[in-house]
Amino acid sequence: MRRPLIAGNWKMHKTVRETLEYIKSFRELVRDVEDREIVLAPPFTALWIAGHELAGTAVRLAAQNAHWAESGAFTGEISPLMLKECGVTYVILGHSERRHIFGETDEMIRKRLEGVIGAGLRPILCIGETLEEREAGRTLEVLGRQVQAALQGFTREDLRDLVVAYEPVWAIGTGKTATPEQAQEAQSYVRKLLADLGGKEWAQEVRILYGGSVKPENISDLMSQPDVDGALVGGASLNPETFAKIVKYA
Repeated sequence: MRRPLIAGNWKMHKTVRETLEYIKSFRELVRDVEDREIVLAPPFTALWIAGHELAGTAVRLAAQNAHWAESGAFTGEISPLMLKECGVTYVILGHSERRHIFGETDEMIRKRLEGVIGAGLRPILCIGETLEEREAGRTLEVLGRQVQAALQGFTREDLRDLVVAYEPVWAIGTGKTATPEQAQEAQSYVRKLLADLGGKEWAQEVRILYGGSVKPENISDLMSQPDVDGALVGGASLNPETFAKIVKYA
C-alpha cells in the first residue's frame, strides 16, 4: 500500500528567520503523525537552517529545483550535492512555474532529473496542462508527452524513489481546484503511462500527488480517490496551522 505524502512548496516566500519560526511551531503540530510522509520545501536560502531544525523529526526536507551538474559555471543555479549537504531528501522538478515562466523544456527537466537521481535524491516530477490545453481536450496528450520525455532512458531501478505530482496549471494559485473526479482521471492515466514504461507492478508503487489550490476543506475528498496518493500544497502550506490541518486530513 502506498504511503500518503503531503508536501508544502513555499515557492519564493519566507526568510531564514521566518522559516525558523514556522518550523518551531509546525513540528509540534505534527509530532504525532506517523501514517503519512510530510515534506517541506523552503527557498534555497533557508534549506540549511530548516534541515538543522528538522533533524530528528519525521518531516523531510525538499528543494524547489536543482541543476543537473555537480558543479560548474552555471550562475544562479544550485547543484544536487549542495542540496544533499543541507539535509535535502526530495527535489521538486518541472513545476509549471519553471516551465512557463522560466522556459524550462522537457529536455532540461529530464537532465535535472538525471542529476538528482545520480546524487541519491528523490525527485518529485511535476506535470500538468494549461487551461487552453484542457479546453482543447489535450490534457492526456500533454501529460503523456511530459511523462515520457522526462523518464526516457531511465531504468526502474533509477526511478525506485520517483514521485509524480499532477498539477493542472489552471488550478495553481487561482483558487480553482480540479474536482476529485478530474484529478482521478488524470492520475489514473499517469499510472497507466508508468505501467507502459516500467511495468504494472512498479507503477502501482509510484506515488502520484495532486497539486493546485489544495486546502483543508478539499484535501479529504481528493485523497478519497484511488490514484491520489498525496498533495503538493502551495499557498496553504505557508501557515503552519493550516498546513498541519491538511497533513492531518481524515
